[in-house]
Amino acid sequence: MNHDYYMQLALDLAILGWPAVAPNPMVGCVIVCNNVIVSSGYHKKYGDSHAEVNAINDLPENIYPSDCMMYVTLEPCSHYGKTPPCADLIIKNGFKKIIICNLDPNPLVAGKGIEKLKNAGIEVLTGVLEQNGRNLNRRFFTFYEKKRPYIILKWAQTVDGFISRVPIPVNRIDNLITGNEAQTYSHNLRANEMAILVGKNTVLNDNPKLTTRYVTGNNPLRLFIDKDLSVPKKFNVYDNSANTIVFNRLNKTIEGNINFVKLDFNENIITQIIEKLIDLKIQSLIVEGGAKLLTSFINAKLFDEILVFENPGLKFEKGIKSPEVNLKEKFELVGTDRLFKLP
Repeated sequence: MNHDYYMQLALDLAILGWPAVAPNPMVGCVIVCNNVIVSSGYHKKYGDSHAEVNAINDLPENIYPSDCMMYVTLEPCSHYGKTPPCADLIIKNGFKKIIICNLDPNPLVAGKGIEKLKNAGIEVLTGVLEQNGRNLNRRFFTFYEKKRPYIILKWAQTVDGFISRVPIPVNRIDNLITGNEAQTYSHNLRANEMAILVGKNTVLNDNPKLTTRYVTGNNPLRLFIDKDLSVPKKFNVYDNSANTIVFNRLNKTIEGNINFVKLDFNENIITQIIEKLIDLKIQSLIVEGGAKLLTSFINAKLFDEILVFENPGLKFEKGIKSPEVNLKEKFELVGTDRLFKLP
């Protein structure tokens, strides 16, 4: 049997569920009988039936599970959550062999699903295309293994290394660095991640919406740091377009879609923010600025990806310097802008 082939098909199915399944992982399932795929399914939406359930429900009546092999990208769950345990359903239907890509790092599962299957006499093979599966569910694995969200740092800079003019132009278009294609790329990124964080100066200088208005997709949870609540309520981050958390030292209330969260600014702010995101089960975070905030994440080595857009035809000559990272020679073009991806 070509286990890699069938597992890759299951992984390809799994990705169709993103981002609707978040904070659950993406999971795909393929059922094979005599080297023929007879059924398949994937987890489509958080709270809905899991991949194994959908694949089993799609089995033709004349196909017996005992004659089949099930390929699933993540260890079947063994506990009651929003749905019953998939391991129990697999056992009940009489499957004899299960091929699994990744073990589930969630402590509620973490080997218990496989143990339950083996105790029922089912042959279990694990680790097929394991790295492919870890990459697919990198947010999920980072959250449970590193006890923090998957963190993406992103900024745009001029070819001479500035992220903003100083003083800030009255017409904010004069401070714009990237083209429409890069902005669309950034909004697609927002639609695929769970939260976005900026500092007070970015809000005051750019008045961003931090939404996905250029693309189709859900808005991320907006986060911004405003120690003394100096950002006026007329700014875009206080509109009703997305749920928002304001990290500050004065206020602990909820006003409509705005949640004011008090932090101790004498302690490590980033650590406190990450602890709050863990409580909220936020598995991915984009940090968009400014330079001081981005640099603090870089210095703390709290990132998984860095995305840097560079306009090769634009110089500011002076202003706010971009964070210091070594951009690789290799880049991809997004419109006329260069996109560097690190590491």
